[in-house]
Amino acid sequence: MRHLLLAPLMRWFGRLSYPRLFLLLAVLFLFDTLIPDFIPFIDEILLGLGTLILARMKKKVPATPQAGNATPPVEGTATRR
Repeated sequence: MRHLLLAPLMRWFGRLSYPRLFLLLAVLFLFDTLIPDFIPFIDEILLGLGTLILARMKKKVPATPQAGNATPPVEGTATRR
């Protein structure tokens, strides 16, 4: 039953930008700290938000190498043994 409630929330949270996601996490954590179990399943929501924040912080690799950073091709032929 709780997956029916949390899945739409996690999809909506996944569309938020990093600053808004962090602000939402901080506010929910503050409410959970001051008033325990203020919102049902708040701990699961906080874990999901923390996971989304860590996933957004991952460094992105550029799709194409820059002209100055291009590595020369390997010379030789490929053989199968």
